[in-house]
Parts: sequence; structure tokens; C-alpha cells
Amino acid sequence: MTDSALTSDVAADFVFDPFADGFTDDPYPHYEHLRAADPVHESPLGFWILADYEDVSALLRSGHSVEERHIAPGSPLRAINQEAYGDRPRRMDGLSMLDKDPPDHTRLRRLVSKAFTPRAVNRLEPRVTALVDEVLDRIAEAGQVDLVAELAFPLPFAVISEMLGTPEVDHLRLRELSGTLVRSLEPVVDPETLNRIVDADNELGAIAQDMITWKRGHPADDLLSALIAAEEGGDVLSDDELVAQVLLLYIAGHETTVNLIGGGVLALLRNPDALALLRERPDLAGNAVEELLRYDSPVQMSRRITLEPYRVRDREIPAGSFVIACLASANRDPKFWGADAAELRLDRDNARQHVSFGAGVHHCLGAALARMEARIAISRLVRRFPDLGLHGVRWNGRINLRGPETLTVSV
Repeated sequence: MTDSALTSDVAADFVFDPFADGFTDDPYPHYEHLRAADPVHESPLGFWILADYEDVSALLRSGHSVEERHIAPGSPLRAINQEAYGDRPRRMDGLSMLDKDPPDHTRLRRLVSKAFTPRAVNRLEPRVTALVDEVLDRIAEAGQVDLVAELAFPLPFAVISEMLGTPEVDHLRLRELSGTLVRSLEPVVDPETLNRIVDADNELGAIAQDMITWKRGHPADDLLSALIAAEEGGDVLSDDELVAQVLLLYIAGHETTVNLIGGGVLALLRNPDALALLRERPDLAGNAVEELLRYDSPVQMSRRITLEPYRVRDREIPAGSFVIACLASANRDPKFWGADAAELRLDRDNARQHVSFGAGVHHCLGAALARMEARIAISRLVRRFPDLGLHGVRWNGRINLRGPETLTVSV
């Protein structure tokens, strides 16, 4: 039997199962198996998944759609969504820039992007540093804390709230609701979970609408006031579009950074040599964040829907297919990163070539902000507490926006 025939037989028998026991605690052995057995994989659940770096990077830049209306009528995913949602709107009817193709995506992103330029983000650094130091003072006094609850969640939440200029809200309720809503980004979810997503979306939409109503009466020099007043080519954001962008900024502005800070600290505590190197060489802080992003991506997967048949190696993916670009697998592909792809190396020369922020027109708008928040939070935490110790971790149970739900540390 030839090598190609053997590979084909293995691929025919292989089924990638993101719902396997233990997957959300450690998906990387599953990704390794996926790359070896069938890196261009058609799942019986109705989606395709790409696992290798070059294929993932090419799909992200390919110009295929993010709009789910393009999913083929006979797809099992379309049937599942229809069964759960019926005719009810969800995720703000796909009005956020995350769910739009150009030219709609271009218009929406242009209105928001000025607040996230590197220059605008750099102006926030003193405020972020002050917020981090306040938290570290409280951690020092407590001695042992859940780092997610004390630092990883409240820091990005406070920053995006100040950027938007929103009034005080119940941040614990908002976190609970957003944690439910982001499950809509999972590869497949059951109808009961989809119903909870709809309810969370409705409640979050009402909260965002209240914020916008309040801000109309209290305009200021902030992002939400700018969005309300924004005009692009004679066009302004509709109320529904405003709500959708506010929700996206809140959720994307903290959910992913929570995972980056929590997962990054955990990775360092599990790799004491890397932790020692970061303490010895503070100049590595920026590159360390890039390597932590590569090593354990805060967003594990991204989606595209093919607008026409899409060829990957010797496979043709039909038009209307839901294709998952597995960012986390690509970030550990030894064919691109080398034999030490599964190791944490804070001085890795090409760490910034990770795909954790996506690529192409949908490259993460908040990448510079997330990098800055993580750099300050992680570097100041590990330098301040030389005896930082790990006491336990509980994962959030998500396949895509995967990260620690709790991370108990002592100082």
C-alpha cells in the first residue's frame, strides 16, 4: 500500500470530535491528531475544518464570506439553526462588523477604527498601568485570589467601559450574559443552548439600548458619543447597528482579553523556565505576549462560508460550506513553527506571525489594545510577585473562546 493510500484510509476513518471528553480542558492533542490524520476535514456535523498553518492563513485572507446567509440550503447547520431560532432574530440580526462582509463591514469598521489605532491605544497606557497596579495592591493584601475575577476580567471590562463612556452597569450580569452569547461562536451547539443565546442576546440588546439612550443625553469625548454622531458618506448608524457595535465592542473587548491574560499567566506558571526568563528580561514582555497568543490562542477558531468552490490541496470544498479555520491548530503546526511548536518560547523570533487575531479584512480591530493590556498586566504581575504560585484552574468549557473560568493563585 502506498503512503498516499494509507493517508487516505486514515482520513476516511477519522472524525474530529470537539465534544470529546476533556477537549475543552486540553484540545491540543486533538488538533495534533487532526493535522496528522486529515488537515482538510469534512465533519459529519456539517462543517469543514482546516488545521495547517498555511491553509488557515490562506482561508482567512481569501475573501470568502462571514455572513451565514450564504450557507447552502441543505446544510445540517442551517437545519439546526432553523430548528432552534425559527424566525426570531439573533446576534442583532448579524449587524455587527464581525458578521458583515465588505462593503458593509468596511463602513462599520471605519466608524470604529479611529479609537483603536496604535496611537490612540498608546494614550491609554498610563490609565491601564494605574488600573493594573490598583488590582495588584488588592491581590497583595488578599494573598490568594482568583486571578480571573480579580484581574483578567475587570481590567479589559473597565478599559472598554471608559473608552465607550458608558454609565455604570452590573458587570457580573454582563459577564454572565456575554459568556452565554459567545457560545454562538462555537462550531455547533444544541437547540437548548441556542435558545439561551437568543434570550441573552435580547437582554444584552436592551442593556446596550439603555446605554445609548443615556449617552444621547450625556454626550462626551468618548467612543459611544462618536458612534452616535458618526457620519460616513452621508450615512449614519441605525439604532440597531449602534446596539450591535456596542455589544461587539463590549464582548470582544473583554472576552478575548480575559482568556489572553488568564491563559497567559497559567502558561507561564506551568513553564517556570519561561517565567524566570520574563522576570530576568523585561524587554521580552512584548514578544512574550505574542508567544502566549501563539501558544494558547484566546480565540481558537474563525469561520468562513465559501462563496464558490474552494480548493485546498487535493480537496474541493463546495460553495455554501461552513469552513472553520482552526487558529489554535495552525499556531502549533510544526511544518511552519518547527519541531518545538508545542513548546512555550518567549524569545521565538517569529512569534508575531501567529493567526490568533485572524487575518485579512477581519483582522481583530482591538489587537493593539489587547496586546497592551496583556503586556502591562502580565509583566507587572510576575515582577511584583516573585513567589507567584498556581493553586488550581477550571476551564470555561468553551470550544472556541476557550480560557480559564477561574485561576487560583497565591502571591
